[in-house]
Amino acid sequence: MCRRDAAAPSRYRAQVRAAPSGVPAERGADPRCPFAVSAPFSRRLPPLPPPRRPCARSHTGSPAAGGRRGAAPVLAALLGLGAALAYGERRRRVAQAAQAPPPPRFPVYTREEVGRHRTPRDRVWVTHGTEVFDVTDFVELHPGGPDKLLLAAGGALEPFWALYGVHNQPHVLELLREYKVGELDPNEAPPAPADTRDPFAGDPPRHPGLHVNSQKPFNAEPPAELLAEQFLTPNELFFTRNHLPVPAVDPETYRLQVEGPGGASLSLSLPELRTRFPKHEVTATLQCAGNRRAEMSRVRPVKGLPWDIGAIGTARWGGARLRDVLLHAGFPPERDGEWHVCFEGLDADAGGAPYGASIPYARALSAGADVLLAYEMNGRELPRDHGFPVRVVVPGVVGARSVKWLRRVAVSAAESPSHWQQNDYKGFSPCVDWDSVDYTTAPAIQELPVQSAITQPRPGAAVPAGELTVKGYAWSGGGREVVRVDVSLDGGRSWRVARLTGERPAPGRAWAWRLWELRAPVAAGTELEIVCKAVDGSYNVQPDGVAAIWNLRGVLSNAWHRVRVTVTR
Repeated sequence: MCRRDAAAPSRYRAQVRAAPSGVPAERGADPRCPFAVSAPFSRRLPPLPPPRRPCARSHTGSPAAGGRRGAAPVLAALLGLGAALAYGERRRRVAQAAQAPPPPRFPVYTREEVGRHRTPRDRVWVTHGTEVFDVTDFVELHPGGPDKLLLAAGGALEPFWALYGVHNQPHVLELLREYKVGELDPNEAPPAPADTRDPFAGDPPRHPGLHVNSQKPFNAEPPAELLAEQFLTPNELFFTRNHLPVPAVDPETYRLQVEGPGGASLSLSLPELRTRFPKHEVTATLQCAGNRRAEMSRVRPVKGLPWDIGAIGTARWGGARLRDVLLHAGFPPERDGEWHVCFEGLDADAGGAPYGASIPYARALSAGADVLLAYEMNGRELPRDHGFPVRVVVPGVVGARSVKWLRRVAVSAAESPSHWQQNDYKGFSPCVDWDSVDYTTAPAIQELPVQSAITQPRPGAAVPAGELTVKGYAWSGGGREVVRVDVSLDGGRSWRVARLTGERPAPGRAWAWRLWELRAPVAAGTELEIVCKAVDGSYNVQPDGVAAIWNLRGVLSNAWHRVRVTVTR
């Protein structure tokens, strides 16, 4: 079909109606029609000579037949002339195409060269497919905000576009091509093959937008500004906390062992876990004990990964209740004394010792605790980095107890003997150092304290005068609901109450975070110290400073979160 603007069809019909008698309609009048006849051939044809009378010997006795025989030479003449004109027009177009300048040739760049262009000072380059684009001049015009586009700076757009379907539109690619500056080198050598002697060589690929805190083992968090954009954290951007190499598990041969005192045991395949127990879903936030550790390290050095505010995420988990599995295995709903349920993962160190952790028996068997043996995350199969094929999810409890790649569940009179239960993930006084620490004197972290953080704006940002939008998350352990988030724009001298988004949770089962937002007018030329603090249903509130809660492992960092920004004119 011809592509014309909205008015073109009416003009086209008018030209056809206006064609004089005996002259073909001037289809070439609209040059945008690909079937148009060029102007030199759209003039009126000379009148045809009158047809000769048919020969009597060829007369069939039918006037109509004679009329048709007489029209044949005329039709042949018209077809011949049309073919000649069409052939001439084709030759003319071929000649024009041969004379047209060739399409522009772009320089070729390697991915390393593209990766050097990550800031407006160095120009912001991105790739899409095999093309390279300089989007520096578009950064401030990006509808999602400049920060979102800069996440892909120096790399590929596809991983980020995959998270936002709005980019899958033809006009977006057309706009992008206005910024094309080159092509990726087709001869660029592929990455070196993995070293099979490296225990981390089999780790899965990761989203390039993650901020990596360590490669081996892999530990990374999403860009903070994305955390409060969606209530559920996309699987690809959920923080990853690995202690050991990611195991490669064959789901066909996988077995989960459930054991206890007196010889009680149960062995389950993945299909049996899925079919023998009702599927239960729970929306829960998981937070690493070291979330916001970087703030503690600015007070005094600590040992641990330098997590910012992104070691936290929320997902819809699906699987079998741990309670249902333990009851099926013959364990009672209650036990006298202090009992524990221990978990072991398939990830192991060089000596074969697996990652392990435990929770109190009462929590594991509680109908209201919603502890899961999860095999789904946000409606999809568990990703490898997040525990495929089965992991524990313990809502309201530190993420270290939600053991991934689960291979064994054991009911025991003692806590897990694992290093990570006995000699890690415990809190101490600021006066305790590595010379005086005694891990036996502190209980293992289970429920986490109330927490909140600012995700927008980011520290050091220049924000425009007018209405400022401040966003963030808030959460408390143990299923305690966040009832309020206070926000200050002047370092804590005055406060405003933020608006909490989303639905209120069921009492005692506030497993998921609350996102919050505050809008306030700000004047040009000022510097703001934005502060947030959350209050939970037990009226626990965040402490105002980091120094008073500092500890040598940098865990349980939940002081007021502070972000300083400048308001531009």
